[in-house]
Order: sequence, then C-alpha cells, then structure tokens
Amino acid sequence: MKIKKFDSINVIPFIDVLLVLLAIVLMTSTFIAKGVIPVSLPSASNSEEMNLLKDISIYIKSDNSIYLEKEITTIETLKEKISNLDRKTAVLINSDKDAKIETFVSILDLLKENSFENISIVTKK
Repeated sequence: MKIKKFDSINVIPFIDVLLVLLAIVLMTSTFIAKGVIPVSLPSASNSEEMNLLKDISIYIKSDNSIYLEKEITTIETLKEKISNLDRKTAVLINSDKDAKIETFVSILDLLKENSFENISIVTKK
C-alpha cells in the first residue's frame, strides 16, 4: 500500500469555523454596544421604586469658577448642595488645565470631608 502525498491543505473547514466565530462575535457585540440586554420584566403588586444613583459633575474653569452640573456655584454653596447627596454617588471632577490647583484641592478636600467614596478626575487621552 502506497502512502499518498498531500500537496495542498483543504482550507474550507477552517473558513467555516471562522465564519461561525465571526457570527458569534457580531451577535455579542450588539449586546455590548447597547449596554443592556432587553428584558420584559414581570409586574408585582408590592414593588418599590429603585433609587438609582447618578453621577454628579463638578467643573472648574480656567478662571477658577466652579460649576455643579450646569449652574455656577461657590465653595460654600457647593458644600451645602453636596451635603444632601448620598455618599456613594459618583462624583466627576472636570478641571481645566489652567485652573489653580488650590481650587481643585479645596473641592477634593470638601468631598473627602463629606465622606464621598467614589471620586473620579476626568482627563482626556
């Protein structure tokens, strides 16, 4: 019995496997892009409202003016406004690169004084 010599490789099964993998990646990427998987939730008579915490943003402009969300504020009024917030709320600090570091540090100190747990400094890549 003579052994046959193969001069070429059959790549069709390899292409089939790659197409299946591509289909799986494309299907899962649509779930990732939306961020949620759509689900029809059941209703209940004893349900309660969920208190979802949202981020708050503090902006420091180059002239050291401070904004909480979209309204201008001062350190004193900022202190009053954040005292009513939940301590687990995510706080995003957006500081201009030309702003004084003293303003930034005073806001950071104010947040730490009020025991905020989730403070982030926003930068660009």
